[in-house]
Formats: sequence, C-alpha cells, structure tokens
Amino acid sequence: MLLTKLLKRISRQQRRAGCHFFSMKLEPTQLYQDIEYWIKNFVEIPHPALGGWAPCPFARRARLDRDFEVRVGTQPLADLAQLALSGLNNRSVIIIAYDPEIFTYPEFHNDLEHANTEHLLPNDLIVLEDHPADKEIVNGISMNQGTYALAMVQSLSKLNTAAAQMGKKGFYHSWPEEYLEILFQHRIDPR
Repeated sequence: MLLTKLLKRISRQQRRAGCHFFSMKLEPTQLYQDIEYWIKNFVEIPHPALGGWAPCPFARRARLDRDFEVRVGTQPLADLAQLALSGLNNRSVIIIAYDPEIFTYPEFHNDLEHANTEHLLPNDLIVLEDHPADKEIVNGISMNQGTYALAMVQSLSKLNTAAAQMGKKGFYHSWPEEYLEILFQHRIDPR
C-alpha cells in the first residue's frame, strides 16, 4: 500500500516535470563544491546576530573530518525511505540535493515530513530541510543555501545530545521563539 502511494506520487511528479527524474543537471562534483562552500563560508562562521555563534557550531569539525556526504537525489520520499533502512554509513550528516524547480517547497516539505514520521524518526534519524522557496530568516540572516532543495539527514539522538550541550552554553538565547518551535518539532527542546 505504502509503495503504491509512493510510486503514484513519483509518477505524478515526473509527469508534471516533463522528465524522468530531474531537469536541473546536478553534477556531483559541482554540487559537493557548492555545499562545502556554503558550510565553510556561512554555516561554520560565527555571526553577531546569533550571539556570536556559528549557525552550526559542529559544522567545521564535520567539514574538516569529511564527516558528511553529499548526494544527488532523485525522489525525496523514496531516497529518505531507503536511507532509513541503510543508515548514515558512519557519517554525521548525509545531504541529498534536489532541483527546487521540480520539487516545489510544498511538495518537498510534505515528502520530508512524511519521511520523518514514517521512516526516519522510528530509526533514530531526522531530516532537516532547506528549500530556496522557504526563506529561513533568523535575526535578519538568511540561513538558506539558496540554490538547491536540501534534505539533511542526521542521527536524532546525537542531534538531541549536541543541542543539549549547546543549550547549556546559551546557544539558543538569541534565536526567535517561532523559529525554534519549528526547529524542535521532532526533537527534544534543550532550553
């Protein structure tokens, strides 16, 4: 039953897109370079509007240790269901990129939410989303990568532990409450 629904959704997206899987040619080498550039030049850089913290205090170590993987995605729900079965392969984060023109924000968000509740959370994994059409502004700073629709999968328990450590240090004090409510929707709120 679930597989039938998934195949119908994939088929519907393919027909609407007028292609078999995606139109934006996501070249793996360029994609990796773009994601690494974003991590290095934004995600790991401390910012005064965030209380002097980087958007992700653990990003630098993950980048330097090459503890993340970047993949070209084909269908968000199917990709994430498969990842729930295979796991993170000893990585802290697996980032799967999609063409945001094919996977519009409402559909992308729904697929990722469904993947979380049905596949990932029961397997101690969580996907966080980033889509250019969903502007994430925190204290005047755009948190978006901006080019790709990204599904970023991490260990839920490790993310909760890291958030608890950062919560004790005051990391979340300068973040808006509305943003944090969404951020901790499927997580333990560390504040």
